[in-house]
Amino acid sequence: MKKSFLVFLLSLLILSISAQEKKVKTGWNFGGALPAVTYDSDLGFQYGALAEFFNYGDGSKYPDFMDHTYTEISRYTKGSGIYRFMFESNHIIPGVQWISDLSYLPDQAETFYGYNGYESVYNKDWMDDKSSSYRSRMFYRFQKNQFRFKNDFQGNLSGDHLKWSAGFAFQDFTISSVNIDKLNKGKKDKLPSIDSVPGLFERYQALGIIPANEAKGGWINTLKVGITWDSRDNKPNPMKGIWTEIGIEAAPKFMGNNWGFSKLYIIHRQYFTLIEKDLSFVYRLGYQATISGHTPFFDQTEVITSRLTGATSEGLGGSKTLRGILLDRVVGDAFFMGNVELRWKPVYFKLFKQDCYLGLNGFYDFGMVTKDIKLPDNLQNTFNTLYPSEKYSDYFKSGKDKLHQSAGISVMLAMNQNFVIAIDCGKALNVQDGNIGFSIDLNYLF
Repeated sequence: MKKSFLVFLLSLLILSISAQEKKVKTGWNFGGALPAVTYDSDLGFQYGALAEFFNYGDGSKYPDFMDHTYTEISRYTKGSGIYRFMFESNHIIPGVQWISDLSYLPDQAETFYGYNGYESVYNKDWMDDKSSSYRSRMFYRFQKNQFRFKNDFQGNLSGDHLKWSAGFAFQDFTISSVNIDKLNKGKKDKLPSIDSVPGLFERYQALGIIPANEAKGGWINTLKVGITWDSRDNKPNPMKGIWTEIGIEAAPKFMGNNWGFSKLYIIHRQYFTLIEKDLSFVYRLGYQATISGHTPFFDQTEVITSRLTGATSEGLGGSKTLRGILLDRVVGDAFFMGNVELRWKPVYFKLFKQDCYLGLNGFYDFGMVTKDIKLPDNLQNTFNTLYPSEKYSDYFKSGKDKLHQSAGISVMLAMNQNFVIAIDCGKALNVQDGNIGFSIDLNYLF
């Protein structure tokens, strides 16, 4: 079983923009930087940094900004990493908000737990090298390297709140089995080879669940169009308002795709002030479904939004969707999800002449598959033929998916309203979904 623990020193590096304390920021400001170190027994140490800059112009719209950049470079010592640059502007294209993202996201151990939620059985002991049932710490993993160039646009349709949204993305996925030889390099406690202990990814190929033309990845180039209603009073941490979006993202064949498909997405977020400036109740509901064509397995985990708020947007499960539940645990051809939070800002303070606050959130997350990915006919017979010494019930359980649930707390550290460090700790309420998830990231979840 993967043993991962955080051994980082959280450090907020702040530059004072002027010698005088100012309530309103102007011009380009250094938003902050976050160095972090993590360790994983299979992937090695993670090292790197991320930083943000904000351009407030003449300050007349502070804390709203004119331009925003985000840069992250981080690596694991054995190859995985994040290389990302994001630029956001509210003025370069008159009347249009433009967000451009250029990223390379190599992952030597992407999680893969099967399809259709609880229809796929999760056996945690198979990854626990101290268990008598141990198989491999990489049993529920495969290698995925992703290149992404993504652009999202938004402009007013009517009044201040009704907006149009559109976008395009070019993404190239390179998929393979985990490189066991690379992970074993320099280790005494070696992982078993894929040939001796094939993982779930390899078994899904043998069973015909993952077709041969998807097993190595490929290009997913998309167009997106939608409508958004946005009446939030503040984007980083709204205290009131509604943010709802509905749209369609399509991967047409004429853009060079091997697979043509389209998806519908609907996300509704609402914010209520309970105590002015200090306490709010917020929730998010989302629905996504394939409405035409066939989506390749490596793109089924993508959670579509009008804009990215982090390096990735995938699930269900993980720090971006269902906190505390295993990343990508809930995968289907359609899903429903929700997040409920109580957000409190109990402490305000100044640090190096910058306005800061400490926030505490309690949350409850839930989601489920509403339309299954179709599995091959006679799957059980094929399984029994290929793996006569194993139990079909250790991998598959018939029946519709049920609600996956988690709950937990978040600690938020914010500077100048816009730079927000989020520390989340969530607990899965069903052992089939994992146990406890811990993450450190930027920004509120929504």
